[in-house]
Amino acid sequence: MSVDGEENYPGTLSVEVDYVVTNRVELRLEYRATSDKDTIVNLTNHSYFNLAGNGNILGHELLINADSFTPVSKELIPTGEIRRVEGTPMDFRHAKTIGAQINDPYEQLGFTGGYDHNFVLNSDGTSMNLAARAYEPTTGHTVKVFTTQPGVQFYSGNFLDGSLTGKADVVYNKYAGFCLETQHFPDSPNHKNFPSTVLRVGEVFNEVTVFEFSLAT
Repeated sequence: MSVDGEENYPGTLSVEVDYVVTNRVELRLEYRATSDKDTIVNLTNHSYFNLAGNGNILGHELLINADSFTPVSKELIPTGEIRRVEGTPMDFRHAKTIGAQINDPYEQLGFTGGYDHNFVLNSDGTSMNLAARAYEPTTGHTVKVFTTQPGVQFYSGNFLDGSLTGKADVVYNKYAGFCLETQHFPDSPNHKNFPSTVLRVGEVFNEVTVFEFSLAT
């Protein structure tokens, strides 16, 4: 429960998230929210993945089902442009390793020190569609991400700096994990061409994301 005025958002927002592990080796996240005043809602999940279990994630092969992305300013705020990925290091329409172009002299990668961008999914933004697929060739581990949301933020762990320690005392350095955060587009209230993040009184925010895991056979 987020009370009216918390962080300057109008309305008392009631949120539920169900986390369900299915017998298909899936983790299903279902979000629901209502508010007693018109407000802004954009909910996501920031889990990190490393399908090798350790080391960096630059050798993971990634596909993102998106023809476009939303560029950011040097302050890392979306500019409002929706830019085609074709001909840029942001093109993951065909699977390639995360590290293949991460050091290319491309302004957007320079701003963020790697990937930390919202991708505009090839979907209607309402029905369940494939957002991304990551594959780790040394283990054969795969995760597929399906969602009803219109965007996914791909983050390559650029700001991990060794200050966090995980299981078995593993230190998380730069590129130790990646995130695929399904979402509406960041800064949507300031860009009329982005899908709306307004939740009106009487409406129900309802979005679903599924992480499907598998091993090579």
